[in-house]
Amino acid sequence: MKIVLLSFILCCSLCVHAQENYEIQVYGAQTQQKNSTIFELHSNYTFDGEREIVKGVRPAYHALHETIEITQGITDNFELGFYLFMNYLPDYGFQVIGTHIRPRIMAPAKWNLPVGLSLSAEVGYQKATYSSETWSVELRPIIDKQWDKLYVSLNPTLGIQLKGVEKQSAPAFAPNIKLGYAFFKNISLGTEYYGDLGPLNAFEKGPQQSNALFAVLDLLNNNKWELNTGAGFGLTPATDGFVFKVLVGRKIKWK
Repeated sequence: MKIVLLSFILCCSLCVHAQENYEIQVYGAQTQQKNSTIFELHSNYTFDGEREIVKGVRPAYHALHETIEITQGITDNFELGFYLFMNYLPDYGFQVIGTHIRPRIMAPAKWNLPVGLSLSAEVGYQKATYSSETWSVELRPIIDKQWDKLYVSLNPTLGIQLKGVEKQSAPAFAPNIKLGYAFFKNISLGTEYYGDLGPLNAFEKGPQQSNALFAVLDLLNNNKWELNTGAGFGLTPATDGFVFKVLVGRKIKWK
């Protein structure tokens, strides 16, 4: 099974439009615990990326993307998340560019499923000068599994444009995959794949697809802190060439 999953990830990485760098994360199926909150800061810096304005969207080259994410556990199987997106470019300064809201529901443990399963729906706005999709909806099924020290998560995401620079013909298919192995007691090393293959009814040709592969480190077995960091490399001309990301989270349990 491990060999099959690893082969699948490598095949996908050989097969995303310009990648959105505000939230570079593959989700796990577990929702936030009831009566608890996690405060997260996503920080991503594009060392090598698009240098020109494309269809009114400002370039990603040397852009610092900062996202504040706050997720509240509502019930044992339901959470609500809020995002605030920010951007810094040397030629344009610091900008607050949009917000999203994200409800997510998880399959109850009493169902005894062989895998973790949840579904999130993210909706919100971003400025047209920073995103070709100003209003959008993201539907993200999440399937994950832990085998001893090996962890795998699959997010076969669908992006639906409500308003944007160009008319969208169909939802875009953007698969995200994570593979991690606990080489140490509290640290996992692995890889994350981020793709955007284009509209479901007409996938983009290879060079126009977005395709990025990250080498990542994750903090394990910590009830208070979350850490995910790594370097990402674009594998097609439409993808940012080199991005470094750091995600830090602080969990709080409300009595």
